[in-house]
Amino acid sequence: MSKPPEDLHEWISFDDPDEHRTWVFDATYLRSNYTCIYGCGCQGILDEPATDSALGCCSFGAHFVDADDLANVERHAERLRPDHMQFHAKLAKKGFTTQGDRDADGEPTMQTRLVDDACIFLNRSGFAGGVGCALHIAAVEAGERPLDWKPQVCWQVPLRLEHSSDESGHVTSRLREWKRRDWGEGGADFGWWCTEEPDAFVGAEPLYRSARDEIVELVGARIYELMAAQMQRSEWVPLPHPALRRATSSGESAQPEPSS
Repeated sequence: MSKPPEDLHEWISFDDPDEHRTWVFDATYLRSNYTCIYGCGCQGILDEPATDSALGCCSFGAHFVDADDLANVERHAERLRPDHMQFHAKLAKKGFTTQGDRDADGEPTMQTRLVDDACIFLNRSGFAGGVGCALHIAAVEAGERPLDWKPQVCWQVPLRLEHSSDESGHVTSRLREWKRRDWGEGGADFGWWCTEEPDAFVGAEPLYRSARDEIVELVGARIYELMAAQMQRSEWVPLPHPALRRATSSGESAQPEPSS
């Protein structure tokens, strides 16, 4: 029997009951026990692994997807206090945005500006208000969802929703893991990327459950429930994620996949 492809994934798909759309979900990723390990071994996205810096995905600032995304963060940034945000004084003085690269149409984009080589909202190690995203910290204190406060890219990664349409206008929407290539040319230079590493597959439950809020925000509650019903079929033996298969074949320590 020939060796299976290294990046082998299983997918499920179904037609939307209300739209001219087909939904496609990366079952291998969503049924895995991937979880964000920021502050617990995340090595960031610099050229070399950098666990101690605790920068996570925040090294290059967050790009806003549109004016609504920017306006939402502006509203929530007004609620930040100095005890939430290490660089609150810089926020008050010059704001939090800067012009980013131009988009495919040549239009300028906006992103969060950098302070000390990372996003202005990122609290560094030793800050009394807590390490990590100031927006996240303030949202939790307010009893609200961090995803409602943050730039969209910050709560979506490493989930990626992409759309395409055929000649008849039928839309196909795919929810999958975010790969190095999705960062553009710079992704190839990362010294470490979490969805490739067994270290990040240590969650207590499958990703489609632990990331329910994020997935619902992307696809809607009804589509989520249709997807989840398929993900939890008892007769389906899940295919281990490639990061775990590589770890097993190389003799590294790897956590087992969770039950569905």
